[in-house]
Amino acid sequence: MFLSPRHAEIIQMAKDHGRVLVDDLATHFNVTPQTIRKDLNDLCDQRLLTRVHGGALFPSGIENMEYEARRKIAADEKEAIGRAAARLIPDNASLFINIGTTTEAVSKALLDRNGLMVITNNINVANRMRIYPTIEVVIAGGVVRGSDGGVVGEAAVDFIRQFKVDYAVIGASAIDHDGALLDFDFREVKVAQAIIANARHVILVSDRTKFERTAPVRIGHLSQVNTFITDRCDILSIRRICEETEVRLIETALE
Repeated sequence: MFLSPRHAEIIQMAKDHGRVLVDDLATHFNVTPQTIRKDLNDLCDQRLLTRVHGGALFPSGIENMEYEARRKIAADEKEAIGRAAARLIPDNASLFINIGTTTEAVSKALLDRNGLMVITNNINVANRMRIYPTIEVVIAGGVVRGSDGGVVGEAAVDFIRQFKVDYAVIGASAIDHDGALLDFDFREVKVAQAIIANARHVILVSDRTKFERTAPVRIGHLSQVNTFITDRCDILSIRRICEETEVRLIETALE
């Protein structure tokens, strides 16, 4: 999905302010209201914005964006985070990879490793990695969520509990400023909690947009992870939690 410069700027403005109005955008870009309405309709068709009378809203915490739309948000940042996470995982390691667009970026960056054993509840990760003969892929059983190919439910939780791995790569839909890691689906959260409990080193991967969102279900707390990789962290309370609980904070934008 290609975003024109104007579309990208509209999304950023909506993200910054929560909503955008047709008349304001027409003035800002010096185009007709009809042109802006078409822009907003196109962005809403791609599920990047939500149309309302007179404008559009950036998807809020009560509305989980569709998976393909989320994949396009901060795509370059996610790739950099993925490469940084992959550098921490050596050959011949065992690891969990959870559901999420950023965890998928990690899986992509790991394709040149040898001797990996990857246990995942993410069908997209399994499909990407299974064709590499130097990587063994084990996929959890359970209910397959149609929206993103995630395997969730009690069967997936029981499956994950059979393993004790070197590393876990997890994501979150939102990170509260008090360090709470949040998501939308209780079934997915139960799997993530099992993954955290059964890994020796937990790597949280998340771009900075997750600091601006909220979600209703608690996965756990930032203090439960060993390494947190993001593109940039300007939230002082998050930085303080990392320092106080000895969580290694890696910011790829500063590398």
